[in-house]
Amino acid sequence: MPTGSCWCGEVKYEYSGEPTMKVICHCLTCHKTGGGTHTVSALVPSTSFRVISGTPKAFTKQHESGMMLTINFCSTCGSTLWKKGDVGPLRELAIVEVGTLDDLGVLDGLRPQAELYTCYRAKWLGELEGTVQNKEVENTFQK
Repeated sequence: MPTGSCWCGEVKYEYSGEPTMKVICHCLTCHKTGGGTHTVSALVPSTSFRVISGTPKAFTKQHESGMMLTINFCSTCGSTLWKKGDVGPLRELAIVEVGTLDDLGVLDGLRPQAELYTCYRAKWLGELEGTVQNKEVENTFQK
């Protein structure tokens, strides 16, 4: 069962099964919450995801797409661990930040299938070969 944690180790989580989707997201929100040019996430059914130690803090704000997005992070070290959206299938998924996984072997098996919000991708980053390219996330999740 894959496990993950924040930088200081105070908050830990686990999930079972395989992610329903693996994505790179270049949206403006991911720039801010991830502190870089994009985030890499595994979308896991909420029913198979659970916090096993610590108490994460949550912050909700409207995403540029119009949905409400909640980020869950460690209140001690600030690491963003997972997100939750309030539209379509995102209501039933934990959007796990794969950089917080504890086992690099698990990380190696989570090659992204799609890139979202490519309209905001840094011009010096190239397309990840073999991934579906979506300029806007609405086409993927709001159905």
